Amino acid sequence: MAEKTARKADVLQVLRTRGLQSRADWFDRQLPDDIDILRNRSLLSTLGIDPATLAEAAPAASGPEATGPPMKA
Repeated sequence: MAEKTARKADVLQVLRTRGLQSRADWFDRQLPDDIDILRNRSLLSTLGIDPATLAEAAPAASGPEATGPPMKA
């Protein structure tokens, strides 16, 4: 099964837009830049963020285009 991730910046933006600064600050300190949606589903739901919406918005991270152009030697 492919791992579903979301960018922490997207979650922080949602929280700050809702005026939840302290929750956004905690979230920022506790979680990595790429959030595993399945592993953190309960936390996201508690914060009122629909994990399914994040999964739809998350870009597919596979293949060389996901990491950018190849580096030159």
